[in-house]
Amino acid sequence: MQQVKAETWFKHPAGILISSAGATLLWGSALPVIKISYEHFRIDSKNVFGEWVFAGYRFALAGLLLMLLAMLMGHARGQGRKPLSMPRLVRLGLIQTFLQYLVLYAGLSYSSGIEGSILVGSTSLFQILSARLMDKSESLNPAKWFGLLLGFFGILVMGFAQQGVQFHFGIGAILLLASAAFGGFGNVLFRKESAGESVIALTGKQMLIGGLALLAVGAVRSGVAPFRFDAKGWLLLLYLSVLSAAGFALWNTVMKYNAVGKVSLYLFLIPVFGVLLSAVLLDERVSAWIGLSLGLVVAGIIIVNRSGQAGKRKAARAESAERGM
Repeated sequence: MQQVKAETWFKHPAGILISSAGATLLWGSALPVIKISYEHFRIDSKNVFGEWVFAGYRFALAGLLLMLLAMLMGHARGQGRKPLSMPRLVRLGLIQTFLQYLVLYAGLSYSSGIEGSILVGSTSLFQILSARLMDKSESLNPAKWFGLLLGFFGILVMGFAQQGVQFHFGIGAILLLASAAFGGFGNVLFRKESAGESVIALTGKQMLIGGLALLAVGAVRSGVAPFRFDAKGWLLLLYLSVLSAAGFALWNTVMKYNAVGKVSLYLFLIPVFGVLLSAVLLDERVSAWIGLSLGLVVAGIIIVNRSGQAGKRKAARAESAERGM
């Protein structure tokens, strides 16, 4: 019964909007909070190994929180679910968390903020392409492509308005594109693997695996505890862990119950929310063009969702005509 209620909510237009926007808002808030955390722990932007250690703690703690929540909700076992085999679980954790963030932090150390916003925003593109490769039922009509391009153009407008037309395609850009590819493929892979298991439990397990792997790699150069935690440090880490847990749980659930092409455009909201929240939390400058950027992203989302509704109505009319014959 509980499963039916969840499915109904996450398939409803309001549920999709609120859940997707909520997940991207949480991820967007991570951008300024990570900057605050790096300053507090004195992690230099070039100290990639230190960033990997911090990310490892963040995702491992997020995974543990979700696994505890799954146990309290009775989702860890039972209800006819068959847990994912260990090799497939490790594969999921390595792709969706470990590899995505391993190359993300390395890429950001070689790139500017605009490159990060634009290239990480391309996760939507890779997610849709991955869905087409893994599931032939995922269709992309001209309206969906137009909406997708509108959303991506919105990210371009925001990036160039914030920092000017400066883009250098080098090792940093390649790593950021790889991160977007791992993120997009990982999201679609999770959708496939979650068919027979609780989203909350599976998200928690894959994040714990990915987080421990990040911690192990970062500790090679930085050690297991390169920074000292005080009350503020623990609060920052806890917030980042909670938002990661909530963001991934929401997004993975939306992905489980909906077509990938229908929800992928919401990912374009992450850098937009990141810029807006950076202005609030870090007192950073925000260009007036941010309004146009947000408008383009929202327009793209509306176009994609309307095209999906039109497709459903067309299919329903065709089915009704066949019955009439």
